[in-house]
Amino acid sequence: MIYQDKIYGKIKIEEPVIMELLKSPAFKRLKEIYQMGYKDVWFPQAPHTRFEHSIGVFILLKKFGASFEEQLSGLIHDVSHTVFCHLGDYVFDSGSQRFHTFQDDIHKKFVLNTEIPKILRKHRFDINFILEERNFSLKKKVLPNLCADRIDYFLRDAFYFKELTKEKIKDTLNDFEIINDRWVFKDSNTARIFAKKFKKMNNLHWSGIKAALMFGTIAAAIKHGLKKGYLKEKDIFTTDKFILKMLNKFSKKDSELNLLLKRARKKVAWKLSIKNYDLHIFTKSRAIDPLIKINDKIKRLSEIDKDWVKIVKEGSKPKEYFIKFKE
Repeated sequence: MIYQDKIYGKIKIEEPVIMELLKSPAFKRLKEIYQMGYKDVWFPQAPHTRFEHSIGVFILLKKFGASFEEQLSGLIHDVSHTVFCHLGDYVFDSGSQRFHTFQDDIHKKFVLNTEIPKILRKHRFDINFILEERNFSLKKKVLPNLCADRIDYFLRDAFYFKELTKEKIKDTLNDFEIINDRWVFKDSNTARIFAKKFKKMNNLHWSGIKAALMFGTIAAAIKHGLKKGYLKEKDIFTTDKFILKMLNKFSKKDSELNLLLKRARKKVAWKLSIKNYDLHIFTKSRAIDPLIKINDKIKRLSEIDKDWVKIVKEGSKPKEYFIKFKE
């Protein structure tokens, strides 16, 4: 099979277990989960899905020589996402608006209840080993470190938002090397540009006001649907399209739901108002401090740019919004 990736180009995939996983219902569902959430309304310029990102993480790990088990782990790392991606953190009490931990917290249990373990066992892979995050440090690391997951979603999002061209992405990837299971830049200027672009993407898109409005408004409509019995909890693990179809159906006879959907569709004016507000919400904020190889020594960007220390500290704090709607 030849897979055409938007940013990495043509990739040959011939491993039987990968082919089978790509065809599995759990993985195919990700084709209808958009990377940026309710993208039709809030981020129409970003039509990519969790399916595309997940294959991207697999490709990135493959390119940089990760073990095949780590490649498998990277491929399935997002199958537990709810509709509209991080919505679980805004709908369920066990979620975290500030840190978006819901998907990671349920990942192992969710995967074990899919067909994925059967597929992996068939091909003689240990599902428990593959689901253990600490086994795979190239795939995932805590902020402000870089990892395959973080690198791919940044490069992919930046491409769709026209912050990076395919040529720039190729140059960036060529500047990485793996040293002691760490992603390290060979050039400090490339690392600095990467970090600054990452900061821009975070402030404008991932943790910005549009993300806050998107998560807050669609979550309010879904929570109302759950309360009224229009939706079941299991529906939150279907697809964006299905949820919208169900909410639209019941909004015709429920004026409150109709109003909540108008907010989610950006049909209601709003303003920031800390004293008088309808929606109080947090967004996860991300900041990175990349590693750089300088004269055979590995240093962080913050060690050679003291201003970056403050940027990482401030950029790592969740953002808080108070929003008033003007119905």
